[in-house]
Amino acid sequence: MNDDILYRLEQLETRLAFQDDTIEQLNQEITTLGGETARLKEQLSFMMKKFKEMQPSDIVSQADEPPPPHY
Repeated sequence: MNDDILYRLEQLETRLAFQDDTIEQLNQEITTLGGETARLKEQLSFMMKKFKEMQPSDIVSQADEPPPPHY
């Protein structure tokens, strides 16, 4: 019975070690993704700002277009 308890304890310690490693890997991945998300948000904000600053094109909108001569 004592051997059984020691075996079960070793199994639990092994599982705990693997879980600790998995948690550390997931933490590193979350940290990496958080940095990438922040970078992408910054790029999107920059692109939106540039898009708003763009000069209107030389094409006249249909509302400003004079009617065709047959009207």
